[in-house]
Amino acid sequence: MLEIADLDAGYGLGQVLFGVDLTVAPGEIVGLLGRNGMGKTTTVRTIFGLLAPMSGTIRFRGKDLVRQRPHRIARAGLGLVPEGRQIFPLLSVDQTLTAMARPGPDGRLRWTRDRVYELFPLLAERRSNRGDVLSGGEQQMLAIGRALVTNPDLLVLDEATEGLAPIVRSEIWKALDNLRGEGESMLVIDQNIGELLVLADRAAILEKGRIVWSGTAGELQRNPGLQQTHLSVG
Repeated sequence: MLEIADLDAGYGLGQVLFGVDLTVAPGEIVGLLGRNGMGKTTTVRTIFGLLAPMSGTIRFRGKDLVRQRPHRIARAGLGLVPEGRQIFPLLSVDQTLTAMARPGPDGRLRWTRDRVYELFPLLAERRSNRGDVLSGGEQQMLAIGRALVTNPDLLVLDEATEGLAPIVRSEIWKALDNLRGEGESMLVIDQNIGELLVLADRAAILEKGRIVWSGTAGELQRNPGLQQTHLSVG
């Protein structure tokens, strides 16, 4: 589904990504791991056309995404839950989900506002509340719902549970597990390694802009030394 090959990217003269290779197959969940500042968000920004690559290829369902405008990339079937949520502060929950709803590339409406409310019952209770009065957890639920109602083929979550209380993180992971059960394809970035490896099929580790390890999530779970070497902040 998503194929990234030999990707170089950066800002101005500062190169951040060096020869990144990454794939996500249909129905697969891939975790992109790494300490802060290693290039994870830069990878996401490059996928979505918010940053032009220096070289390399990005293909989605065989279509070349390099140099495509962000709205065309979204229309191709990618949905983004950005770091920091970036919800619309003056729109209510209901208005946000209504405004963003559209069929997917195949014309289907698998995800509607009401289905998002089923996934996140708390949002249904807050449906008339503006984005700027929601809690951080509620904003993250809304950011996920906002991406889902665009009916993407691939959902990309940048820091899925960053800054959330443990009980709210648990709700987010439960919702993502429900999405996995529905066959959703996902690329997930998160610092909560244990939860992410339970969810994911495969994982890749970025270090200083390079993929230094990739394999199954189970392999990484069983290798605490590898986690300590590349992911520990201690």
